[in-house]
Parts: sequence; C-alpha cells; structure tokens
Amino acid sequence: MDHRTPSLPPKSALTRFSLSPLSTMTRRLADVASGRAAADLVISGARVLSTYSERITPEREVWIAGGRIAAVKPAGSYKQVAGAPGRVYDAKGGIIAPGLIDPHIHIESSMITACAYAEAALLNGTTTIFCDSHEIGNVMDAAGIEMMLEDARHAPLSIFLTVPSTVPATTPDLETAGGDLTPEKIAALFDRWPEAAALGEKMDFVPVTMGDERSHAILAAALERGKPVSGHIYGREFVAAYAASGVTDTHEAIDRDIADDLLDAGVWIFLRGGPPTTPWHSLPEAIKTITELGSSHKRICVCTDDRDADDLMMFGMDWVTREARRAGMSREQAWSMGSLHPATRFGMDGDIGGLGGGRRADLVLLNDDLDVHNTWYGGELVVEGKRITPVLDQALSNRYRYPDEAYHTVHIPSVPKLIPDLPIEACTANVIRVALPGIVLFHDKVQLQKEESWDALLARNDLTFVTVIERHGHTGGKGVAHGFLKDFGLKSGAVASSVGHDSHNVIVAGTNEADMRLALETLIESQGGVCVVDQGQIVAMVALPIAGLLSDKRVTEVAEETRVLKAAWEKAGCKIPYMGFNLIPLSVIPEIRITDKGLVLVPEMELVPLYEG
Repeated sequence: MDHRTPSLPPKSALTRFSLSPLSTMTRRLADVASGRAAADLVISGARVLSTYSERITPEREVWIAGGRIAAVKPAGSYKQVAGAPGRVYDAKGGIIAPGLIDPHIHIESSMITACAYAEAALLNGTTTIFCDSHEIGNVMDAAGIEMMLEDARHAPLSIFLTVPSTVPATTPDLETAGGDLTPEKIAALFDRWPEAAALGEKMDFVPVTMGDERSHAILAAALERGKPVSGHIYGREFVAAYAASGVTDTHEAIDRDIADDLLDAGVWIFLRGGPPTTPWHSLPEAIKTITELGSSHKRICVCTDDRDADDLMMFGMDWVTREARRAGMSREQAWSMGSLHPATRFGMDGDIGGLGGGRRADLVLLNDDLDVHNTWYGGELVVEGKRITPVLDQALSNRYRYPDEAYHTVHIPSVPKLIPDLPIEACTANVIRVALPGIVLFHDKVQLQKEESWDALLARNDLTFVTVIERHGHTGGKGVAHGFLKDFGLKSGAVASSVGHDSHNVIVAGTNEADMRLALETLIESQGGVCVVDQGQIVAMVALPIAGLLSDKRVTEVAEETRVLKAAWEKAGCKIPYMGFNLIPLSVIPEIRITDKGLVLVPEMELVPLYEG
C-alpha cells in the first residue's frame, strides 16, 4: 500500500486544526469564565438553545476565547468583569445554537471536493461532517481515500472519515472496480489517520449476516481498535444478526417498524432527509417510531446521505432538522438530533454538539423557524446574513490541489461498439424496467420479433440502449456489456455518466449509437462527467475530472452546472433523475442491474444473457 504522509495545513489557515487542543487551554478558559480575563468574543442579546436540557433560554450571551466556549452567561454579564472583550456581537434576540453535525454523507455525491463542500455546509449551519468516501475508494483504492483526507484537512470544516468498508460492493465475477479495500488496508487507514472515526456503511449486509469471512475480518479491523461500525441494511429479518456482528448505526431505516427493531437491538438510527423530489427521503416514515410507537429520540440523529451540489445548497442539514420538526419534533429536539446526538454517537460530545464550556465555538444564529443566518466556525464568523464573509472567501481560495494521477482515471483505449447486435431471429430479451423513485429496478422479459431496424424494435417495446464500459484499465478495453432499459423515456440522443455506482464504470444510454459515441468520447476527453447529448450536440454537461467523480470548481459554479444538467435531463424525457440513472450499475440493490460483466440478477448474484432463444 503506497501511503501518503499525513500533513497538517499551516496554523494560519482556517481549518479544524486552527484551534489548540482543550488540554492546552483549560487555564485560560477558566480565567475567562470566572471573569479574571476578558473574552475574545462575546455574542450578546441572544436566546440560547441548549441541546443538553433541550430548552431555549432568553437573555443570554456566549463568551468565547481561543475559538472555544468559555461560558454562557446572563445578558450583559460581560460589562461587569475586568477588561473589555475583543469584540461584541449583538444577536438581536436571535437563537444561538451549536453548529450542525452530519453523521452520514458522501462528499462525492455532491461532485465537489471537500474544500468546496465546506462553503455549502457552512451556509447551511453545518460545521462537522462524517463522510464515507467509498466512491473515490472504488476508483483509486486507499490512495484516493488518502487524497480525500488531505483535501479534508485543508477545508474550513471539521471533516471525519468513516472508513469505506465495502470496496468493491460485490465480486470481480460480477463487476470490475478500480479499488479493493482489504481488511489490512482498512486497518492501516485507521492506524495512520486520527480522523478515521468509524467504519463506514457495511453495505454487504447479507454476507455479514451469513458469516462471510472477509466481511467479518473488516468488521474486526474496526472493532479491535474500538471504532464504531456504521451500517446499511434492508429487511427486518437481518436486524438481529447484523447487530450481533457489531453494527451500531444505520441510515437505511425506511419505515417505522424496522426503525423500531433497530433501536431495540441497540442500533442508532440516522433519519435520512432527502430532497422531496428524490427517492432518499425516508425521514417522514422512519420517524414514526417516535411519533406513533413512542420510542425515545435519544439515539436518533438526522443526516443527508447524498446531495448533488444544487440540492446541497437548498436542502442541507438545516432543512433536514426542519423536516424533523414538521414531522412532530420540537425545535429543541430537532436541533439536538442534528447536533448533540451525532456528536454523542461518535464519542465527540465533549468537543462539539453543544454550548458547554470548553467546546468548540461552532455556532449558528437562527430565527424562530430554524433558518440559519450566521455561522461561526471555531469562533470565526464565516457566514453572516446568509452570505459567506471575506474570512471564508479567503479560506476557500486556498483549496487543496489533487495530485495529477487523480486527473487521469478514465482509461478507455478506444470507443467500443455501443449497441448490441440486431437479433436476426425472434428471441426473448432480459431487460431492465425503470420506475420512480429509481432505486429498485425491475427484471422484465420482452419478446423481440424479427425486425428490419433498431428503430422499429425500440419503438415497439419502449426500449433504450444501455451500455456499461469498464474504465479502470483492468480489462484491456474488453469490459463492455450491452442491455436495454424499458420505460426510461429518453426521446432522442444519449445520456452518459462516469459516476456509475459503486465501481464507477461509465454508463451510457441512448436511442442511437452516434450520439452514444459522442457522449462517451466527451467523457473520455474530460476524464469524467455527466452529460446529455442530442443530434450530435452536447446539450449539457458537468465535467468531473478528479477521479471521474469530482469537479475542481467551487460549489456555486457546480450547482449552476447541475441545475442546467437536470433541466436538460428532464427535457430529454428521462423518467428517473440522473442520480437514479447512476445507480443502474449498482449490483447490490434488487432486482436487476448491468455492470461491465453483463446483466446481474441481484437476489441470485448471477449473470444472465441479454438474449435467450
């Protein structure tokens, strides 16, 4: 394993390393809290939301020194101590609360770097995230994860890693991945990187519950080091064995009953709030374990999981906490589920998640509807009036630069044949039927008559070509599989993406080979991206040159590109969103998928031919 040497950003940079450890600051903080020394900053005229007591207390002020909270005092107390504070900020009656903590996200889903992600997160009042970077791990193995960790260290945001646990998602017989995170590689990441806080979502829950040797060796690598294990599970019948294997959280509780089972089995629940236009919005159903079945919220958090750059700006963690409130939680409960509870889950509530003395001064200023107006990160005002400050703008201009090898990961030596051979006799085709919300895909069989042209055959059966091309350079250009999508709705042209979960091979769908070829050639030239093509023209595109997954632009630019892409995608007639399209090669979700090896029947974990006599 070719390790990178972990390095720290300059102390002058605005990162999570800007603050000195609490162990070196206790005397100073005690002096400030006792009134013997002046605070660096006092935020006065506020109501304070305590996540410890779940109350909002009026007429309070927060004393801050060295980027940490010294004390929360009655309003005006700072005037009665020796020495004036360095600064006084008038909150004008707003609510001061701890910054939000997202316990489960994938930075790569936003198609931006960690440094770029920080801008949107802070605008949404999020000051800490726990990310699972299995996407870049599937492309670049442990080296890619270490690049992401270096990126995270330079970000003006506290970023911790839940080490990817299921790379590849299945086996080399079913797909070709760029990475292979063995138990030994995972153990090494834990040992080298202190911010490796937990094992990431163990997606292969069936092998786990069946006692698979490799799966349990990976679990052991975390458990031996005292690291918690994050999960990913469907099906109440698997809960007991999954919990017995050491898994202690999941974001995949999709309804109240499995959420209830998981809580009673000792598993933390992360209620996933997805934008309402996506299939990821499971919070309203799963939260019914509280509102209908009477469970406590003490071991329940909220999370985002996946956001593209556009949705990240509009539907951040603050939106998810408001969704929890709309679903029946009080303001104080909802905010605690987004701050103190995630901190407690990962054993960091002594540093983040509340307004206690000694904690980081990661704070937000809210109105009564829990809208974020200001964000302080380590005592620095980085968002004011819902706009980033010059301090944050400067920090974002000094972003981490990924190594050159990260910009060269689409290894397709030549454009292959992108449509299957036209059947010369009547036959049966195994096809993938898509339907909203787009997560589960259905296995259909279509009777194909002998036709004179592809146009007639596709139109008669409402089919679209779909092809997956291996892009990691492991098959010498031979990793190509053809298939059909039924009811996809593409009217003409082609769409393509290098974000084909989880192995991230290139997936192209189209009505004709010429436009499919142009789409693939465009992604090869840009070394990754998502695009819409029609009649020989690129209609819309988000270029993703870093590992074929990430843009190197700021979040605002990528958000605008993504908005244009989604509009073009919808205009083209595609019936599932592009993020659902990216899941078509994900060979761990029922019923049928297509990888570079062919059509995969997921429950059986076996390949089937495209045509059958």
